[in-house]
Amino acid sequence: MTVVQEVTPPFIPAGAHAMTVVIDYPPGSAGAPPHRHPSGPAFGLVLEGEMLFELEGQPPRVVREGEAFWEPGGDVIHYSDANNRDDLRCRFTVTMLCVPGEPMLVLVDDDELLARRHLRVRGA
Repeated sequence: MTVVQEVTPPFIPAGAHAMTVVIDYPPGSAGAPPHRHPSGPAFGLVLEGEMLFELEGQPPRVVREGEAFWEPGGDVIHYSDANNRDDLRCRFTVTMLCVPGEPMLVLVDDDELLARRHLRVRGA
């Protein structure tokens, strides 16, 4: 057994529903638009390639094949899960926890991005 990530999430909702997905981005993909996981954390592992990962309050970072990442969920904006390479695809798996009947992912609109721009950390 190899532990790739060990974290203490801020909360896991009572009666949480879990969904595990595999995301596959072609070379150079910008990934999902800014979003959040409103009712629970998300945990992931890069299977192939490299992801440019950016959460509100943290500088952008590259997550490489075999490395894990996580998001606390709630109000935190996930700015980037882009493919960091323009010559390779990026594949990763994510397990999201949420309250049954609530969305796993909610997109963030431009007005909210502007209002919260002071919480974004630039540079890697």
